[in-house]
Amino acid sequence: QVQLVESGGGLVQPGGSLRLSCAASGSIFNIHPMGWYRQAPGKEREWVAIITSVGSINYADSVKGRFTISRDSAKNTVYLQMNSLKPEDTAVYYCYSANVWGRGTQVTVSS
Repeated sequence: QVQLVESGGGLVQPGGSLRLSCAASGSIFNIHPMGWYRQAPGKEREWVAIITSVGSINYADSVKGRFTISRDSAKNTVYLQMNSLKPEDTAVYYCYSANVWGRGTQVTVSS
């Protein structure tokens, strides 16, 4: 059974950085695109970034230039490096692939 497990969230001050990780089990990692989404309180879940099995990458305009998605095939893990964080980046961040969602990790940007 496919599972996605996120980690790396926490509390950070505006302008700070965090790196999220998504560990994938099962056979999806080298086949399906891996994506990050986020959901802020009272808002709908929104797409953040995606990386395909061949390394093609795309970002939402709201994070372009600040966030970097990458993957380590040897570790079946996808990362989201988040720099220059803003209070509006506060949300639960979810990993998604092959119709499977992780349980999410909380990111709070506050002084």
